[in-house]
Amino acid sequence: MDPAIIRAREERKKKKIEKQIRRLEKNARQLKPIDECEVSLELLDQKLERRRGILYSLGLLEKRVLLEKKWANFKREQLLEDLQMIDRVIFHQQKAVHELKNESEELYQEAIQPDFHMVPLKSIGPVEMPAINNYQVPDGDYQDVNRKLV
Repeated sequence: MDPAIIRAREERKKKKIEKQIRRLEKNARQLKPIDECEVSLELLDQKLERRRGILYSLGLLEKRVLLEKKWANFKREQLLEDLQMIDRVIFHQQKAVHELKNESEELYQEAIQPDFHMVPLKSIGPVEMPAINNYQVPDGDYQDVNRKLV
C-alpha cells in the first residue's frame, strides 16, 4: 500500500474523531431535560377526570380542622415543657457548681474537669501524617503536561 494513502486515511480518522470531540464539548454545556419532572399534556388535560370523587361533609371537615389545631397546641405545649425542664436543669447545675466553688476550690476544679469515662472516645488510625521528603510546595504556577495533537 502507498504510504500517502495510509496517511490520508489516518488523517481522515483523526479529523472525524476531532469533530466528534468538538460536538460533544459543545453539547456538554447544555443541561439534559429531566422527563420525570415534566407532566405530559395528556395528563394535564385529564386532571379533572382523574380527580377522586370523595366528598367530605362539612361536619367532618370541621372535626379534622379542630383535631389538627388541638394536636398543634399539644405539641407546642410539650415543646415548651421540655425547654423549661432543660432550663431548670441547667440553672440547678450552675447553682450547684457555684455552691461547690464556695465550699471548696479543689472540689470545684475537679468537678469542672471533663470526664472521659462518661463519653468513650476511640480513635483509629494516624493522627498526624509524616512529612514527605523533597516535597516542593506549589507556588500557584500551572504547568500543562497534557500531550498536544499535532
